[in-house]
Amino acid sequence: MKYGFWLPIFGGWLRNVEDEQMPPTFEYAKQVIQHAEEWGYDTTLIAELYLNDIKGIEANSLEALTTAAGLAAVTDKIEIMTAVRPIYHNPAVLAKMAANIDQLSGGRFTLNVVSGWWSEEAKQYGGDFTEHDERYDRTVEFLEVLKGLWTEETFSYHGKFYQVENAKLAPKPIQQPNPILYAGGESEKGKRVISTLCDAYVMHGGTVPEIQDKIANMKNRRNSLNKAALQSFSMAAYVICRDSEEEAFQELERITSIKDDKGYAGMKDFTSKSQLEQQVQIKDYSVSNRGLRPNLVGTPEQIAERIIEYEKVGLDQLLLQCSPQLEELERFAKQVMPRVEELRKKTSTLN
Repeated sequence: MKYGFWLPIFGGWLRNVEDEQMPPTFEYAKQVIQHAEEWGYDTTLIAELYLNDIKGIEANSLEALTTAAGLAAVTDKIEIMTAVRPIYHNPAVLAKMAANIDQLSGGRFTLNVVSGWWSEEAKQYGGDFTEHDERYDRTVEFLEVLKGLWTEETFSYHGKFYQVENAKLAPKPIQQPNPILYAGGESEKGKRVISTLCDAYVMHGGTVPEIQDKIANMKNRRNSLNKAALQSFSMAAYVICRDSEEEAFQELERITSIKDDKGYAGMKDFTSKSQLEQQVQIKDYSVSNRGLRPNLVGTPEQIAERIIEYEKVGLDQLLLQCSPQLEELERFAKQVMPRVEELRKKTSTLN
C-alpha cells in the first residue's frame, strides 16, 4: 500500500467544525508536505476548486496549479498529483504548464482529470458547464490534446471543443510518454473514458465490497480493450486514529453532528449533476469525498486490519484526509503504517 494525502487547501475537511487549526495558506501546506515526505508518504493530491466547498464559498482557499508549482520547488521525492478540470483550461496551455511543473519537480507531477460537477462555481468563474455526458466528451478531447502535445514533435487537432494548429511543445515532460493521468468516475460514460485514455483510477471512499467491485470492473474494461493494467487504484479515506475505540467514535460523533449548512453549498450539485453509484447522505457529506465510508476509525490495530482488507481486493493507494492534518498524519505514519507492515508480514508467513 502506498500512502498519500489530500493537501489542506480549504482550511480543513470537516463541514461541521469551523476552525480545524489548519489555515489555507501556502506556508501551512508547505509545512505539511515537507513533514509528510519525511514520514514516508508517497503522494499528495491537490484539489482544484475556485470556491471553498468545505468551509463555505466566502472562505479562503488555495489555487491548485500555482500551489503545485510552489511545492515542487520545496520537496524532493513526493508525487504531486493535481486536479484539473477541462471546463476551465485550454488543454494546449495546460500541457505546457504541466510539462514545466514536471521538469521543475524532476518528474513528480501528475494530473487528476475531473470533468466537474459544480454549476454555481462555473457561473462565477466562466466555466463552460454542460450536461454530464457532454462534459465527458470535452474530457476526451482534452486528454487527446494533452497526450498529443506531450508525445508528438508537431501536433494538430480539430475537435468539437478544441482546435490546435501545428503546435510545438518543448521541453517535453520528464515522464514519458506522459505524466500519469489519474481520473475518477462512476457513470458509464466516465468509466469508458477512464479505461480508454487514463493511466490510474481514483475512487471516493467506499466499503471493501464496493471498492472490490469497482476495481474488478475497471480491470475487465482494460482487458476488453487489450490495454495494459492501470498503474494504480487509489481511494479517498478520512482517518480517525485514537488510543481507544471509544475515543475514536467520540471524535466521529463530534465531526458529523450537523450544526449549520454553511459548508454544504455544493452538495445539491454534487449529488444531482454527478452520476453516482452510491447514494450520498448528509452525514457522509460532513466529510469530503465520502471519506467516512471506508471506516478507518478506531485504534491503530483496527485501522491497520482494515487497510489489509483493502489491499487484498486490489487497492494500492490511500489518499487520506484527517484533522488537524499535520498532527494526524504524523500519528498515522508512526502508529498505523508500521502495524500494516507487521500484519502483512504475519499474513505472508501464515500463507
